[in-house]
Amino acid sequence: MMNNSVTLVGNLTRDPELKYTTGGTALVNTGLAWNRRYQKDGEWQEEVSFFNLTIWGEMGENVAASLGKGSRVIVFGSLQQRSWETDEGEKRSVIDVKVDSIGPDLRWAQCEVSKTEREKHTSGGSSSDAPPPPDEEPF
Repeated sequence: MMNNSVTLVGNLTRDPELKYTTGGTALVNTGLAWNRRYQKDGEWQEEVSFFNLTIWGEMGENVAASLGKGSRVIVFGSLQQRSWETDEGEKRSVIDVKVDSIGPDLRWAQCEVSKTEREKHTSGGSSSDAPPPPDEEPF
């Protein structure tokens, strides 16, 4: 079985953007910057990598209500490739992180946690945490 799980620690590059699918499922998009500092030949070097984050359902709503640009977070998720064609006919693709779990990094900060009320489902699971069906339009 192939595993494409990633764990990232970094800062949000923009405020989480909360939208809802046509079926009413919450979807949040934001970005993450991961900085790496190292020494090479006695000189400090810095590299920055940028990632797009996709966060579905109740977790997305919680992120939009709790985190903002600059927040230092820990993200666990999986890689997901998207492809499209520009108006000029050029093919493009990007790899996003589909977030399974996210929270504030408390290494240099404090936070106050408050639980949200969960919807009760007779099926035993929360359908609000699942991404929409493949045929559902995101907006």
